[in-house]
Amino acid sequence: MSVRLTTDEERVIRRLAKRQRSTVSHVIRTAVDHLVKSEEQKPPLPYDLIADLIGSVNDLDSDLSTKTGERFAEIVGAQAGKRK
Repeated sequence: MSVRLTTDEERVIRRLAKRQRSTVSHVIRTAVDHLVKSEEQKPPLPYDLIADLIGSVNDLDSDLSTKTGERFAEIVGAQAGKRK
């Protein structure tokens, strides 16, 4: 694998490696390891939690999303009628 760094990034990494008495490769591997661990600790996104359920419902009308506004208006109208 090859990674291209800016001059400033390379200078920072070299300085860090020298301060730690380590190699540039070790500093980069350690940084990647920390990044991977921090990503693994993030909570999953709501979409990721239900991704396996999307599109898995059977026996419903195929045009549910196109009737949403009509159905919502019916529900609101029915609730408004109950309050009078």
